[in-house]
Amino acid sequence: MKQVANIVYRALQLLLTLLMGLLILPIVLQIVSRFSPSIPHFIWTEEIARFCFIWVIMIGSMIGVRDGAHFHLDLLAEPRNPRARAIGRLWVHGAMLLVALTFFWFGYRFALFGWAQASELTGLNMLTIHIAWPIAGLVFTLFLAEKIADDVALMRPHPPAPAGSDSDRSGPRRNGGD
Repeated sequence: MKQVANIVYRALQLLLTLLMGLLILPIVLQIVSRFSPSIPHFIWTEEIARFCFIWVIMIGSMIGVRDGAHFHLDLLAEPRNPRARAIGRLWVHGAMLLVALTFFWFGYRFALFGWAQASELTGLNMLTIHIAWPIAGLVFTLFLAEKIADDVALMRPHPPAPAGSDSDRSGPRRNGGD
C-alpha cells in the first residue's frame, strides 16, 4: 500500500506543478491583452484559469492529507506515551476518513451532475471539473488508510529486543521524529 501511495503522491506533485504553470498562462494572456491593442481580448481565459484553480486546490488538499499539513487544534496535552499518541491520531484520522468518504459519495453524484453539462464559454464538459471531488475522496481514503495502518502498528506492543543487540545499547526507541 505504501508503494501505491508513494506513486500517487509523486504523480500528484507533478500534476500540481504542471497545473500551476498552466494556471499562469491564461492569466498572463488576459493581463497582456488588456494593455496591448494587438492582442485580442479572450473571454475563455478566465474560465480556464478558474478550472485550473479548482484542480490546484483539490490536488493540493490531497497532498496536504498525505503530508499531514492540515491544521489541528490541541485541546489536550500531547501524550508522552507513543501508544496514547497513536490512539489520538487514530481518532483524528478516523474523522478525516469520514470526510473523505463523504467527498467520494457526494462527489460521485456531483460528477454525474456535471456529466450532463458543458461550460458556457469553452464548451468543456463539466465532468472534467466535477470529477475532482470523488477523485479527492478516493485519494484521501488511500492516504488515510496508510496513516491508520501506521497508527495501528504503533498501538501494538513491540517485542523486546534480544539482549546484546544494538537497540539495547542505544537507549529507548524513538518513534521516527515524533
